[in-house]
Amino acid sequence: MARTPTSRGRAQDRTSVAGGQEHEVKYVSTKEGVSKDTVKKAVKSAGNSRKRVEAEIGRR
Repeated sequence: MARTPTSRGRAQDRTSVAGGQEHEVKYVSTKEGVSKDTVKKAVKSAGNSRKRVEAEIGRR
């Protein structure tokens, strides 16, 4: 019998940015209109919270 797919864990994944994952860095850089290096620096200084990273990018 097949399992019913759940959304467990998905909300948590969307709240953070993994600085080591190129696809996530590329997504945020395209979304915010900044370079990948800027996103990586923001993750390093603000942590991996998506809201904090976007706020850090907005300050620059």
